[in-house]
Amino acid sequence: MTEPQPHKFERGTDGPKVIVAGLDGSDSSMRAAAYAAGLARRQGAMLALVYVQPVLPAGAALGAPIADATGEVAEGLVSEIREATRRMKDIWDVRWEFHTFRGDPYNGLVTAADELKADAVVVGASESAGHRFIGSVAIRLVKAGRWPVTVVP
Repeated sequence: MTEPQPHKFERGTDGPKVIVAGLDGSDSSMRAAAYAAGLARRQGAMLALVYVQPVLPAGAALGAPIADATGEVAEGLVSEIREATRRMKDIWDVRWEFHTFRGDPYNGLVTAADELKADAVVVGASESAGHRFIGSVAIRLVKAGRWPVTVVP
């Protein structure tokens, strides 16, 4: 009869491989991205920064300036992220990608997390008073129960 083998502890081998962080340019989303970057660095995970570009109502879609504005937000976020990573390059290095999805924030993040095979999702706490009544993106992601979700204030 073979004796049972003692359990071997593996340090740092079973953490997340892909961490999705939702960005919208708000202060809380930028703090969430910074928090997610720290998690990704410690775990050796890929940081997927996701901006969900709003789908415009049919009437507003005819006005190019509105569509251009949401594209400019994405470009501005990429510029900020690149600058931050350049400044921090000597301190720490994180593998990251920037993705833009279209839709409402909740469905866009769900699609992103599914397509990118996320192991965790990090979002900023809602800064909108109206979300107290209809539910924030963070609460809806937690209730979906598909990934560990961290909400950063």
